[in-house]
Amino acid sequence: MLNPWLALEAGADAAERTGQVRRAHEEFVTEGAIGAQVRNVVAESWQRCAGASVEPESVARVDLEDAELAAYRSAHPLHRVMPLFRELLGTVADDGAHLLSVCDENGRMLWVEGHSQVRRHAEGMNFVPGARWSERYIGTNAPGTALAVDHAVQIFTAEHYCRPVQAWTCAAAPVHDPRTHRLIGAVDITGGDHLASPQSLALVQATARAAEAYLAELSAAGGTSADGAPVLNALGCDEALLDPGGGTPVRLGRRHSEIMVLLAAHPEGLTGERLALELYGERAVTPVTLRAELSRLRGLLGSLLDSRPYRLRTAAHTDHDAVAQALAEGDLPAALSAYRGPLLPLSEAPGVVRLRRRLEDRLRRALLSSRDPVLLEEWVRTPWGEDDLEMWEALLAGRRGGEARTAALTRRVRELRRSYGLESTQPPSAPRPHTEAGTAHATYRQRSRP
Repeated sequence: MLNPWLALEAGADAAERTGQVRRAHEEFVTEGAIGAQVRNVVAESWQRCAGASVEPESVARVDLEDAELAAYRSAHPLHRVMPLFRELLGTVADDGAHLLSVCDENGRMLWVEGHSQVRRHAEGMNFVPGARWSERYIGTNAPGTALAVDHAVQIFTAEHYCRPVQAWTCAAAPVHDPRTHRLIGAVDITGGDHLASPQSLALVQATARAAEAYLAELSAAGGTSADGAPVLNALGCDEALLDPGGGTPVRLGRRHSEIMVLLAAHPEGLTGERLALELYGERAVTPVTLRAELSRLRGLLGSLLDSRPYRLRTAAHTDHDAVAQALAEGDLPAALSAYRGPLLPLSEAPGVVRLRRRLEDRLRRALLSSRDPVLLEEWVRTPWGEDDLEMWEALLAGRRGGEARTAALTRRVRELRRSYGLESTQPPSAPRPHTEAGTAHATYRQRSRP
């Protein structure tokens, strides 16, 4: 197949293909084997689902209802493009054979629209507004998988991981904030086998791009931010991306990235002496060096950068703060979704290191306290969490799944304990005392520094 995101190649028999995939699905959930006839995008999704201990008979859970749902979606940025979605996909949704749905970046369904009879049929699997349709909760499905891989995708009948969804075929595309480039949700059409066509995938892709273009127009007109604030993304990257406010995003150099992160974290401003301490620590650096860096940065920012003290005239929205805000609100899945990695991971600036570790520690403590195996699994499958012994031990202690799953977790915990020089005096199923496992994690962080 030329396009790996399409469910069926041209001329394929849908019924025959359904039978092949259904047999492959049964083989996977019973034996863990994936046949060659399963598309790579689906095989990888099934593996993620199995790793998250998704049950094949699962039905989506409803997170938000009534007034809470109405308030949440009215505040979501995709609320502004719903008229566009309805204009472009309304005919599809009203023809009695399809549904139009829009979800947020965490897979929560915000809108599900279409013919009433089709909607009633979909209610049987909780395909309703307010339900959580991310992969880690309901397995492989077009909107959830589109969010997981950040790409438009079709999911055909038995390619769905959970059996209650396998009567449907869907196509979905992710939607991004044009200013921050963050994933903010996905648009989807759901219906019968005939949706497994190039036209349906192209349709949702074009709709998503149209939505992003419309949001960009609103941003240029000052419509997406009441204060016109700059946006700074610095998680998981060594060079931050700055949108100064409705303009073209700028990729900052490493030192300018550090300065912007520090100024964004201190909206009250920093004196030259304090900023130098946060950047260089106790190293002997002349004031001229710092002034030269700030002069070059001012050439990029213009009037946004003020002095005496050094500060941003308009407080910046940062991805760092988005994670902290989600944690403060108790929305751990949103915090984990927004966390794209350590803050400027290669930076050794003392102020940045402190911010980076503070955020990571807050997120880790919340994950460990939650004991949610799905969230723990998501953390240890990241580059920054794959060697986190304390998380692996918590995942093993709260394990779900059969003997093979327990054995795999036990092996990983033993490997990490040996690598950190910890004696295996306790059975791997018992987490080590917090101080000892925390010391191991601190050791890993020290090893990871340049």
